[in-house]
Amino acid sequence: MQVSRARITRLMKAAGLRVRCKRKFRSTTNSKHRHPVAENLLNREFTADRPNQKWVTDITYLPTQEGWMYLAVVMDLFSRKIVGWAMRKTLHTELVVAALTMAQRLRRPGQGILHHSDQGVQYASSEYRQALERLEALQSLSRTGECWDNAAMESFFATLKVELDLHKAQGNRTDTRNLVFEWTRVFYNRERRHSNRGYRSPTRFEEHRARPN
Repeated sequence: MQVSRARITRLMKAAGLRVRCKRKFRSTTNSKHRHPVAENLLNREFTADRPNQKWVTDITYLPTQEGWMYLAVVMDLFSRKIVGWAMRKTLHTELVVAALTMAQRLRRPGQGILHHSDQGVQYASSEYRQALERLEALQSLSRTGECWDNAAMESFFATLKVELDLHKAQGNRTDTRNLVFEWTRVFYNRERRHSNRGYRSPTRFEEHRARPN
């Protein structure tokens, strides 16, 4: 059944519905640094055969009534589960190290995991590279200005901001921290279904794949 745009507009107006649009992209990436830049080993292959084979990570900004909050997240591409996260009011390397440390503590991966991010100074820093060495991970970095090289993380952040209406402040920093962590830990990981994961949540997908045939 096909309907005109005018009819959709009329029906939405009658139902009191409004279109929610994504905000213009604002980058948190500062790639103007002199740190070594690893190759793009991931090469937009956003699938994995097993848990802890490929992790992707990124940073985004969130508005609060007290100013910006920065969120760093680590995702396992096998199930799209968020396995590490951290929030701070400053955009320092400690933020991304904290998210990685959480992922390492929760997942305890073996050596050789592929770890992908953008070329931001936080991820290219010696402190972060040392953390990856301790993890025995292979570092992969997106190409300069190529946001699609980390499309899985971009998609997650877009979903987070739309579903929590985070284009505007939802409270102070503590309120926003609690809102984001509860949505991520409880709803996204345990309940939100993914069409490319058999309409299972990340947690259910991992449980399903872990069962013997």
